[in-house]
Order: sequence, then C-alpha cells, then structure tokens
Amino acid sequence: MLSIITFAKKYIMQSFDVYSTTMEELALRVEAIVKNGLEKADEQVMLKKILSLIDLTTLSGDDTSKRVSDLCAKAISYQDKKLGVSNVAAVCVYPNFAGLVSELLIPFKVNVACVAGAFPSGQSPLKVRVMEVADAVENGADEIDMVISRGKLIEGNSSYVLDEVKTIKKACGKAHLKVILETGELKTVDLIRQASELSILGGADFIKTSTGKINPAATPEAFLIMLDTIKEYHEKTGKMIGIKPAGGISLPSEAFIYYILVAEVLGDNWLTSDYFRIGASRLADNVYNEIDN
Repeated sequence: MLSIITFAKKYIMQSFDVYSTTMEELALRVEAIVKNGLEKADEQVMLKKILSLIDLTTLSGDDTSKRVSDLCAKAISYQDKKLGVSNVAAVCVYPNFAGLVSELLIPFKVNVACVAGAFPSGQSPLKVRVMEVADAVENGADEIDMVISRGKLIEGNSSYVLDEVKTIKKACGKAHLKVILETGELKTVDLIRQASELSILGGADFIKTSTGKINPAATPEAFLIMLDTIKEYHEKTGKMIGIKPAGGISLPSEAFIYYILVAEVLGDNWLTSDYFRIGASRLADNVYNEIDN
C-alpha cells in the first residue's frame, strides 16, 4: 500500500503540471496584466463590484461585542439602489462572535465568516482545531477561514497539510472553507504553489493569501501563483475554486490590482462573491467614498 505522502505526491503530479517560474518573472507578469487591464477598465464598475466582494473584518485581541455589532451595522449600511451599490459579502470575526453576528445578519444577505482552527498560527493539535471549527459552524458561521500548518509544509510534510485540510473541510459541514496559505511565511514559488495544490485537493472552496497578521501579507506575485493554480485545476476538472487576497489592502488602487488579476487570468465568471473575496477592515469605507464622488 502506498504511504499517504507518496499517494499525495502522485495525486498532485497527476492533477497539476510542473510550475516553473521565478518571483521576478511573476512581478513582470503582474505589471503587464495590470497595465493591460487598467487600459480597458471602468473605475466606477470596479469600485461597486469590489465593495460587494469584501469580507469586512475585525480580528483584534481586544474585540468586544459592541465593536463587532458596530461592524455588522456598517456591513449592512452600504446598499444604495440609486447608486447601484450592494452591501459587503461577509463579516469576518473570531468564532466566539459567530452567534452574535449570525443573529444580527439573519435578515440580510451578508454571510458570517469565522477564522477558526487556531488562527493565525495553526499551532494547536488538529483535534482541538476541528472542535473550534465545528463550534463556529454550530453557532452560525456560513464560512470558515482556516490556516494551514506552514511549518509542516516547510519541513516537507505535505501529507499532514493535505490531511488537515480534508479533516477541517469535513468539520465544516455545509459551511464553505477558505484555506489561508500565509504566503508571506512560505516565501518561495514552489511552497506557495504546493500549498495551493494541497489546499485545493483537500477540498478548499477558496484559497486565501494571508492572515493579515504578518508582513508581507497579500502580494500580487503570490496571488498570481494561486490564480495560475486555480486556472489549471479548472482546465483539468471543470471545477471553479474561489480566491481571497487579505492583509494590507486598504486603498481602492490596491484592490484594483487584485480585481484585474482575477479578471484577466480567470475571467469574468470569477468576479462574484461566490468565487472572489477581499479581506479588509478599512477598504470598504474607502471604496464607498470613491463611488460617484
């Protein structure tokens, strides 16, 4: 019988092509793609669409019920039919606020997202992480944002990462799973590519760049690796996987880069909240203020 790690490597080799590039080459591609996209983009269309794609987030150690309640009120305040503006896609919080957020957002089409599974480090026993995920879902989370064990991947234990994603996906039940790679800690093209592959094969509905707790957080180069992986998987299987940049995205000009990369690499079918989110705490207000300004 094949060992789990041998099976995983064989599975990945059968499912994905060899990915050969450098960060320098990726940076040049990003520049060319964004330049081309900006030349034909309608800024107001992008702004309105981006607002509807935001996971409005608070993930501070001093979060309170009032802060979270205020965030929920903000999340449902953007809709303006006259301007053609929708509310944000979700509110993202720690699991202990899942019940509160669910209660406040039930009448509105705004999802409840929770970071769960020992966010942001992932450095807890898997059984403990699974319990936290299950508790968040039980209390109303529509979406779970988990972190992979970056240390395990860095030391070569890819089977552990594949298994943890599968296990947490099972614990999610009907909730969607966003898998955070924390690309700023993985650093290399090979590790970011491998983390993307393992997460998709483990059952991720989305792959996500970062926790927002380290520097660098989201970068266009790492994001492009993830987009390429999603595109290749879709070409081979027909299945669409979502993507979420997060961390350090606060200005419309920064969000435009990620929007254009998605549009140009994956196409318009991904430009909905079902397949594209942006994790942010300050971006929504900044985008709204630019709409028809």
